[in-house]
Amino acid sequence: MPIRFASKPGLVVYLTAGDPDLNTTRDIAIAAIDAGADVLELGVPFSDPLADGPVIQRASERALKHGTKLRDVLALAAELRSARPEAGIIIFSYFNPILRFGLERFCAAAEAAGVDGVLITDMIVEEAGEYLAHLHQHHLAPVFLAAPTSPDERLKRIAAVSQGFVYAISRTGITGTQQSLTAEAEDLVTRLRRYTDLPIAVGFGISNAAHFAAVGEFADAAVIGSALVQNIEQTVAKSGPQEAPSSIARFIEGLRYTEGLSTPVLQAR
Repeated sequence: MPIRFASKPGLVVYLTAGDPDLNTTRDIAIAAIDAGADVLELGVPFSDPLADGPVIQRASERALKHGTKLRDVLALAAELRSARPEAGIIIFSYFNPILRFGLERFCAAAEAAGVDGVLITDMIVEEAGEYLAHLHQHHLAPVFLAAPTSPDERLKRIAAVSQGFVYAISRTGITGTQQSLTAEAEDLVTRLRRYTDLPIAVGFGISNAAHFAAVGEFADAAVIGSALVQNIEQTVAKSGPQEAPSSIARFIEGLRYTEGLSTPVLQAR
């Protein structure tokens, strides 16, 4: 089904599949959708996640220690598609696990599971010809990362081949929370709008209601990952995995309550 954002800003939620375990990830994902998430990014754990900060690195390590594999993430996607048919579901991965699984096999399995799209963090648009052909054959939307440092020609190419939405990185560097957003994020969205009418989702560092509201002033959606993964990590350590779904639901429900916020969240470069 097409990816849709029910309100502005929409919400894309990243979860590391298998952290703390697959059953809890499923329950957290359902709680996130019911609390207002439009799209789920199911992260495939990987042993060398170079683009990720320490929070998601630890989550990947825990998921791998439990034996979570790509086939498990696809099975989880199928469960979620059955449980919440209207939610957007994206497989978020490095290319290596998909290459080992087999690109054609992966695309066929993702289509069968009801996955809407795929985001490969280390897939660059200039080398994506074969990858795109397989995705298109299996009706999967390619989602690409656009960075503030990307030249306009690359942004134009990303916009031309993207489907579903374009993921605009709010800053250069690795994933992780931050105190404030730089003006780079808004500048990047402005540049992307020259080339696409697709929704633009801003991620990397979005971690609270103030950030979420600020992103809604210039973009269509916000992506929240590290803040949620950290919430899960802390909740499990303190209260056990059974409390993680309700903790995530409260976090998401709180994003749209910004009354009394007065601290500026956009900073000049």
